[in-house]
Amino acid sequence: MVYSDRPWLKSYQLGPYKLETSLAPYPEQPLFSLLDAAAQNYPAQTAVLFEGRALKYPELKRQVDRLATSLTRLGVHKGDRVCLFLGNCLDYVVSYWAVLRAGAVVVPTSVLRSDEGLLHEVGESGSRVIICRQEHLERALALRGRSNIEAVIVASTAGYDIEPAGHLPAGVFDLRALVNDGPADPPSVIIDPRQDLCELAFTGGATGVPKGVMLTHFNRHAVVLQGLPWFMKALLPGVRGKASVLVSIPLFHAYGGYIQQSAVALGLRLILLPDPRDTQAMAACIVEHRPFLVPGVPTQFMRLADADLKRSNTMLFSGSAPLPQEVVQAVKGKTGMSISEGYGLTETATTTHINLTAFSRITGFAAKEKIGIGVPTPDTECRLVDPGSGQEVAVGEPGELVVRGPQLMKGYWPTPGAGLTDEGWLHTGDIAVMDADGYFQVVDRIKDMVNVSGLKVYTTEVDEVLFRHPGVLMAAAFGIPDADMPGSERVMAVIQLKREHSRTVTVEEIQAFCRERLPPYAVPKVVEFRDDLPLTVTEKVFKKALRDEAIARMKVRG
Repeated sequence: MVYSDRPWLKSYQLGPYKLETSLAPYPEQPLFSLLDAAAQNYPAQTAVLFEGRALKYPELKRQVDRLATSLTRLGVHKGDRVCLFLGNCLDYVVSYWAVLRAGAVVVPTSVLRSDEGLLHEVGESGSRVIICRQEHLERALALRGRSNIEAVIVASTAGYDIEPAGHLPAGVFDLRALVNDGPADPPSVIIDPRQDLCELAFTGGATGVPKGVMLTHFNRHAVVLQGLPWFMKALLPGVRGKASVLVSIPLFHAYGGYIQQSAVALGLRLILLPDPRDTQAMAACIVEHRPFLVPGVPTQFMRLADADLKRSNTMLFSGSAPLPQEVVQAVKGKTGMSISEGYGLTETATTTHINLTAFSRITGFAAKEKIGIGVPTPDTECRLVDPGSGQEVAVGEPGELVVRGPQLMKGYWPTPGAGLTDEGWLHTGDIAVMDADGYFQVVDRIKDMVNVSGLKVYTTEVDEVLFRHPGVLMAAAFGIPDADMPGSERVMAVIQLKREHSRTVTVEEIQAFCRERLPPYAVPKVVEFRDDLPLTVTEKVFKKALRDEAIARMKVRG
């Protein structure tokens, strides 16, 4: 068997339902056509619910059209970049679609980004406009004169439908007025979906200088169709225009953006939570609203495993990093529902793989669950190759995941094709294995793999063992230089204990626990306990920061 045989096609099954093996040809339409269709097809459905404010789809479209009209009057033209410096809020949703409607390009960024990081993204993208809330106005104003920013659009901290407090400086515009005072009459903009960008998203900030990822309207439209509309097709009559999805992951991130677009494509109600780290609010919302789908990242599910969850039929979905199976079992024990996984990168407009087995429960058939990221989505090609030679590895052996498909980026900004091979493949930097059924499992990042005297240690496997310890809430294993053996590394683990175990678990206990479950060379030689672990702006455990800090301490000690 070789990867070109696409063995995953035989696993395209959801319970008794066979799934389509290809969705080609994909529609070549602007991404904002999804919102047009939702407003027409689901006029009574709430599009967004946020902190007591609700917008139905037709009203969302009207506000989007008004803001798009105002943007063009401010001089925003087709292809211009507009930075959204916003958290999870109605402001973001309205602004996102309005920028696209005006023919411009969204540059999404996090409100947690440092001043240096924000300047890099705004400067590299050449953004002419930035949209923010009033509490971030000074940071936005500081970009003028240091970048191409010409106009700042500001929303009140109390909400975009409230007038900002105080006098606005020259060149600063009130988002509320731009949404409410203009006609819903944006100019017609001709979009070439395969060539024109809808997003310029920056990625790689946790591992190096962030690079701009050019995503076209076609890329984003394709990846939406490859997800829920594909594998839920047989069940959509009971979901489309009726169900809801709870989103606490950041909308600026590719994952959050994908969920927002998928919700619009299916006419779902988007329930927005402002703080991705507010576990109590997330758990309470699940109990109150009983959403059809709750996407999250592993750190959120780690916290939810410790929260007061009830039995439910809510579908749970994890992405952005490997999900420890101990967390899956803890959540499943409380809710009765497993957590499915998916996989993708900003460079793939989010998704290339989906685990179908955990979703089999909703069909009434208890198919055996498989762990890992699942099977490639339709029309996604995959190979596993040796990182050194580039040659394909045998099925069942670990290798770097290389992908190609309609959802792949146009290239790294500003050069089409940059970051892709001549044949259009993307090297993901992730080490994975594939079984005979075409199911994939990520075992580590190439950069996170530890070399212990020539022996490979996959740190996600060490993480998995650490999570099995009853006292561990969060953990991160990584490699540090071995002071006694130049050129080799040793495994270090940093652990956040559960509150009730904070004074009882010892380093020796953790090492003994690992020694029973890992080969000797993979047992952490250094174990450190912390009250909190650092997280990236996308809620991943920040292994690079932990590693850099540990190495810096080693250098100080000499």
